[in-house]
Amino acid sequence: MKRILVLCTGNSCRSQLMHGFLAQMAGDRAEVYSAGVETHGVNPKAIAVMAEAGIDISGHTSNHVDEYQHIPFDYVITVCDNAKERCPWFPTTAELFHHNFPDPAKATGTPEEVMNVFREVRDMIRNYAQNFVNETIV
Repeated sequence: MKRILVLCTGNSCRSQLMHGFLAQMAGDRAEVYSAGVETHGVNPKAIAVMAEAGIDISGHTSNHVDEYQHIPFDYVITVCDNAKERCPWFPTTAELFHHNFPDPAKATGTPEEVMNVFREVRDMIRNYAQNFVNETIV
């Protein structure tokens, strides 16, 4: 079983979305963790858009990357430039991946416009996760 760590700034949106999709898509082939270089709590809008996609992340917690220094990860995926730049170094032989997704928490507009941004980012992350699992988790 592969171990995957998904990193973002606050472990509230993008990393939670990726965590949910990877856990579902990889099934028993991977153990998925997510963390941030800060902790901001899981964003309720991220929970809502994942529920729309049939994935329950309501039990996820916002964790700091330091909590996982002892775990030998196979893959580390950063999902925002800030996390990639600020991630503290810890000993790992993990293969590193990076993709900078837009931050849906910064969306402005009406409530429906904001939710649409969350849905767009969710769908981008779903596509990335599916490709990652298909190409990497064997």
